[in-house]
Amino acid sequence: KQKATPTIRPSRLTEGEGKGRKGRRKRRREKERRTDRTVVVKAKDVPEGSRFKGYADHVVQELVIKAEATLYRVEKWLTPEGKLVTGELPAEAAGGHLGPTLRSFVLYPYYHAQVTEPLILEQLREWGVDISSGGLHALITEGKERFHREKDAILRVGLRISGYIHADDTGARHKGKNGYTTHIGNEWFAWFETTHSKSRIHFLELLRAGPTDYVLRGEALEYMVAQKLPQEPLAKLAGAIDRSFADRTQWQAALQEWGITDERHIQIATEGALIGSVLDHGVHRDLVIVSDDAGQFDVLRHALCWIHAERLLAKLVGFNDAQREALEPVRSAVWPLYRDLKTYQAEPTAQARQELEARFDTLCTTPTCFTSLNLALKRMHRNQSELLRVLSRPDLPLHNHLSEGDIREYVKRRTISGGTRSDEGRRGRDTFASLKKTYRKLGISFWNYLNDRLRDAGQIPALPALIEARA
Repeated sequence: KQKATPTIRPSRLTEGEGKGRKGRRKRRREKERRTDRTVVVKAKDVPEGSRFKGYADHVVQELVIKAEATLYRVEKWLTPEGKLVTGELPAEAAGGHLGPTLRSFVLYPYYHAQVTEPLILEQLREWGVDISSGGLHALITEGKERFHREKDAILRVGLRISGYIHADDTGARHKGKNGYTTHIGNEWFAWFETTHSKSRIHFLELLRAGPTDYVLRGEALEYMVAQKLPQEPLAKLAGAIDRSFADRTQWQAALQEWGITDERHIQIATEGALIGSVLDHGVHRDLVIVSDDAGQFDVLRHALCWIHAERLLAKLVGFNDAQREALEPVRSAVWPLYRDLKTYQAEPTAQARQELEARFDTLCTTPTCFTSLNLALKRMHRNQSELLRVLSRPDLPLHNHLSEGDIREYVKRRTISGGTRSDEGRRGRDTFASLKKTYRKLGISFWNYLNDRLRDAGQIPALPALIEARA
């Protein structure tokens, strides 16, 4: 039997390339294109008496690639007083035996284009650069404290100025063990951290953005009550209201002193104290966290992704005509409701809010003959407040695509290179992914950023100022 020919969709790179638009883009590129040198091409065998009619311009772009080694001969003078006076190397030579452009080039393909170290090493050697594999690895991972500090500042300012953030995580290997990379961000910033855990405690520790304290305040106790912490441990914690504990050691010692030893009680109390710390360091209590239905992100105000919620319905398959007939109208009703929620965001009214809430209730509470469908609708109804959070906060997105798109780079990197083998390598990957994604969101070239920082040019402002200006 002859196999059907597969349908291959056209590349998205060609979308929107109508004839008129393409022509306009070409003329604009020609107008904006710069030239670095001009070569006059003489015409051959021009008959005497001919008249000169100007030039036909033809621009050819070329990339100049060569290894250039500069010998700096630093003068040394001995003064009559016996003091040694020497010259000072220029800034571009002060960073070691590799210049700033070469260092930028190594970091750019590794962290931006996901090229592996062996391929970069082979390329550099083919171009005549004298560098060892150890030297290349050190250049990629070591001496990056300046970049790490700038990355850490991203989360602090991002949480402080944001009304909502996206959150997601994905698997990551480190030193041969499974771990997780967590993404936090929105339209203005992206921040990544790879650790061994994806628990709610761990997520709250990340939201502290640096500090290590645990704080008992009103919101912390409210959380413990909502999580049904028993009265006895709750009373002991309430007696220590407004106290803070510098780090995990002090907090665990306090729990022991209060006799709180049950594992579940310790977890709830720790989560509450971490929420107190997060709020104590400038995060607003009305910050909304947009995510899929992963429980670790359900803190503060939580909003769910509609795309993930609909996937529960998309996975269902009716096994008879009655089940298929029950499933079709439900799936057909979800996307009109989603589109009307988007319309509501542009023009929110009290009447529209009531109508949308009523439609959601009707969708989720109408019984069918399909048990799996009823269970999926029951789960959606249980998450009503998170799915309809946009009715009280029209500024919120209805899906978590931004976070999924930002974290996709880690999925591709995991496929290409596997996991990280050193703590420096893991930290470098998180740092440069955060910096690159954030600068791209702000419309700044990652290549220009690397050159600016490695040359100490100071032409590109620090990220906290740029994020605040954009927000």
